Amino acid sequence: MESHSDSWRQARLRPALSQLKPYVAGKGFGEISRRYGIAQETIVKLGSNENPYGPSPKVSEAIAGISPERYPEPEELIAGIADYTGFPEEMIIIGAGMDGVMDTLTRLFLEKGDRTFIPIPTFSYYEILTITAGATPLLAPRDPHFEIAGKIPADIKMAFLCSPNNPTGNVIGKEEVCSLLESTEAIVFLDEAYVEFADRSLLGLVEQYDNLIVGRTLSKAFGLAGMRLGYAVAPRWIADQYRRAAPPFYGISCATVAAGTAALCDLPFMRRTVEMIRSERQRLQKATGAHPSQANFLYLETECDSREYVERFLARGIIIRDCRSFGGAGEHHARVTVGTPSENDRFLSAFQEIC
Repeated sequence: MESHSDSWRQARLRPALSQLKPYVAGKGFGEISRRYGIAQETIVKLGSNENPYGPSPKVSEAIAGISPERYPEPEELIAGIADYTGFPEEMIIIGAGMDGVMDTLTRLFLEKGDRTFIPIPTFSYYEILTITAGATPLLAPRDPHFEIAGKIPADIKMAFLCSPNNPTGNVIGKEEVCSLLESTEAIVFLDEAYVEFADRSLLGLVEQYDNLIVGRTLSKAFGLAGMRLGYAVAPRWIADQYRRAAPPFYGISCATVAAGTAALCDLPFMRRTVEMIRSERQRLQKATGAHPSQANFLYLETECDSREYVERFLARGIIIRDCRSFGGAGEHHARVTVGTPSENDRFLSAFQEIC
């Protein structure tokens, strides 16, 4: 039995929630199987930018040895990230996925009346974090080459940059990032979730700029999307405050700690899968005429409406991503994750039929 009216419930909620657009995730095996009557084992999933080769075999061994009745002890994981990045442990911050890291960071810096700078199209969660903090996002359209157009306005409190950018796949140059950092008082969060697939990283700039945070994840190149483990390298003054505001045990589990630690101990495995993905990316890009990409996905222009375009692939059991949910992407773009050679062959066969 409901005891209160809709108006009563709405009055209890924060007004900013009315501006929120829910995050749209890529479609899964179960959904497509039920919708089209296709056996799950025959579906090719190229819509969520996962590593199709999965994590190092050492990860399963490590997870099998956890004690789930115990709270996580992340010290060894943090040490592994420090060794991988070359930065001291006191500059490493971790969370439940990169979204967990960003959630804590926005609680450090954003409040009602603040503004954030978000070049679009890009990862939509930056906008969600801004609004839930009570701040206002400035959504700045990119130029025709997906580059950031102009400087960060003077009244911006926090800026979100993504390189390689999701969904377009292009990277930001070092000189451009330095210019932006030197022309703003804002905290700049540089999202490098896909950087292992790219030619370069700008992680080293954290040593030079005390308003720069570089975020990373083990979801993509390391194949741990299901473990939800993100991290960032931040100036010491920010990292110190982060540890004060972060949830207990950084919101991660024993399984996450074990998986992340094991994956970081087998870098050769990760690098082999990255090279295979980069090789297949080149093949797919040449075959489709997609925009150049330095991530593990391609950004395609579609002649017809992207909803209709993606639907044709879904009906064939091939999951790709309709980019209409990315603000600024318009209605004629789709994103395709680079899969295994056989998965990519399935996609290309459908691509030839459809296009």
